Amino acid sequence: MTFTWTSSYQSLVENPILTIIFALAAYRLTRLLIEDVATEPIRDFVWKRRPVTTKIGYLFTCYWCMGMWVAGSWFIFWGIVPEVALVLSLILSISAFIGLISAWTER
Repeated sequence: MTFTWTSSYQSLVENPILTIIFALAAYRLTRLLIEDVATEPIRDFVWKRRPVTTKIGYLFTCYWCMGMWVAGSWFIFWGIVPEVALVLSLILSISAFIGLISAWTER
């Protein structure tokens, strides 16, 4: 199946499974930027230049704030290269799902 700019967005809106995959991918990427140890050097780099008291620094502490920017950027990425975005979305959403199941079973 070949995606075009219009059909890639349309398929995302019309297909609830793709919407869930997209949402889980955005959640996982947001969590990666805000909490994961793997991206701690990125956060430290940002916070050295923009402390948490600044808007940019605060962005790396707030799920609501970062989530909006991640979702918007991911949406644009989906429209430009939908095949790549879909593969990365699947990887990120599976990772998010595993993380959520892990958190739920460890309660």
